[in-house]
Amino acid sequence: MLEDKVLQEDWLVACRSEDVKEKPIQVVLMGERLAIFRNSKGVHAFKDLCIHRGAALSLGEVKNDCLVCPYHAWEYGDNGDCVKIPQLPEGKPIPKKAKATSYSCMEKYGFIWVNLAGNQPDIFPYPEMDGTEFHNVIWGPQEVQAKPPRIIENFLDVGHLAVVHEGYLGAETHREIENYKVNYEDGRIYSDEIAIFQPDPDGSGQAKYVYYTYEILRPFTVRFTKRDREKDTLMTIMLTVRPVDEETSIAYGILSFNYETGLSDEEIIAFQDEIFSQDKPIVQNQKPEELPLDLQVELSLVSDRVSIAYRQYLKELGVVLGTA
Repeated sequence: MLEDKVLQEDWLVACRSEDVKEKPIQVVLMGERLAIFRNSKGVHAFKDLCIHRGAALSLGEVKNDCLVCPYHAWEYGDNGDCVKIPQLPEGKPIPKKAKATSYSCMEKYGFIWVNLAGNQPDIFPYPEMDGTEFHNVIWGPQEVQAKPPRIIENFLDVGHLAVVHEGYLGAETHREIENYKVNYEDGRIYSDEIAIFQPDPDGSGQAKYVYYTYEILRPFTVRFTKRDREKDTLMTIMLTVRPVDEETSIAYGILSFNYETGLSDEEIIAFQDEIFSQDKPIVQNQKPEELPLDLQVELSLVSDRVSIAYRQYLKELGVVLGTA
């Protein structure tokens, strides 16, 4: 397992809820192979290793609410205790060592989240999924050969919209970023509304300014809300990143709309895939690969205030993975 106490004690995204059906699946998180499965009580995460002969539990099945090893059919209850060993003679007790390593696991916001330290902290709020005001679309997975902090900071980078996404999320004639502040309030870290000129922000064909508010939720989970002041509509995108290993990350997201987009969920996902495909070559080739937390290493502008706040946040928390 990759060493990072801060991340191990946080909720990290493992996969989409829809990925875990009647059969267990394998997910690699922080270099650790996990077996994630669903039973009548909910979702559960084990180290993907049978204590008996090292088989991958994710290759097994769920039976009587237990995870059954594919090799010798040992059955593990959802707390990790082995409750049945078919090879044991009748009356023989199950060895106390016969346990699977279990991790805290929860289902929320359309995703499965794992806490490797087992301390079960509160998860961040995402009010767009409360009630029926917003239509929510689950996006991902998208594999990236880059470290999570670089991926997250790219999402928070307002200055690249009119360059990398010119013609989609910005225009060459409107690349300036007006001054704004980052606010620290009641544990929240969020920007003022930032004016961004976009060629067609609402599908009407009319170019105009829309207003972005960025917010840092957790080390590897962030969001922005785009507001159309003329129509009084909101669109929010939440990005969360799973660190697979030292080199690979998986990005997921939620796209939330409080208005009718006129697009199917599949079309919304396809557009987000296209936008993300424009970002991937950038983040996969940035140097250093680790995000520098020393603000003197790279040159920053006033328009980089959200990025600066993110780096300061990671440094204050003591995040090690993907930072320098």
